[in-house]
Amino acid sequence: MLPRDPPDLAEMADDELLRLRAKLDVEMRRRRIGFSVGETGERLAIAYFRETAGLPNLQPAPTGTKNVDALSRHGDRYSIKTVCNAKKTGTIYPDSAEPDKRLFEYLLIVRLSESWHLISIHQFAWTQFVEVRAWDKRMNAWYVGISARALAAGTQIKGDEKVGVLR
Repeated sequence: MLPRDPPDLAEMADDELLRLRAKLDVEMRRRRIGFSVGETGERLAIAYFRETAGLPNLQPAPTGTKNVDALSRHGDRYSIKTVCNAKKTGTIYPDSAEPDKRLFEYLLIVRLSESWHLISIHQFAWTQFVEVRAWDKRMNAWYVGISARALAAGTQIKGDEKVGVLR
């Protein structure tokens, strides 16, 4: 059976588009495929690390692990934050009993295009994260602003464009 071309979404009526979205959601849940920006970024980053020689082989962290999304075979903890048209990452909550406690060894910032294609991955060691983090008073948590200066403080693992060119 030959694959069919996907429907032209721009030509679909609103009702047809809503029904397609509902069918897609049902099928994604049936297959247990996460369909949020964060879950997609985590999946893409872990796959990229697995497929790229010289990078650690990452495994997803157990569900519910606080501030840690992936683990390396060497025991390093990775927090993965995904951005798609955002000016800052999601929040990273400090330990309530020990606010300066190291929460992970590495932070990965995964940048996605509007169509959720992988643009770049930036890696920050804990000390680099501490240098560029900012405090969100409303959320009582840390975040990293998505600026050329902040991204340049880390190591660009994947991406062809220069760090200074942010789309």
